[in-house]
Amino acid sequence: MEIETLQGDFSVCKVQDFSEVDFEKAFCFAARTDAEHSLVCHTADVPKNTTAREDGWHAFRVRGTLDFSLVGILSAISAHLAENGIGIFAVSTYDTDYIFTKTENFQKALDVLSKAGYAVL
Repeated sequence: MEIETLQGDFSVCKVQDFSEVDFEKAFCFAARTDAEHSLVCHTADVPKNTTAREDGWHAFRVRGTLDFSLVGILSAISAHLAENGIGIFAVSTYDTDYIFTKTENFQKALDVLSKAGYAVL
């Protein structure tokens, strides 16, 4: 399985609403529940109506399109990282999984996955 690193710094945010979110940016993950409006985006793209934010994340994704019948991909990745004391924030899309680690743990995470047999690109 191939892991593709993504460029740039990311932030995880709570926003008042999505009115100031630019959904045309390359990476913009939004979720709305009965309790919150959440957003993950490049740090440079954090909107002004953010009410809380956690900066300092880097990201990689599982390369390619994952079939819905596949089981345990995210679980295996998170287990390898957890065994090495690396916390994650994960987002799944229709095609694949995106994994975020704090910037200070990012290279260690890639090294751990490489040693576990993942091709890191």
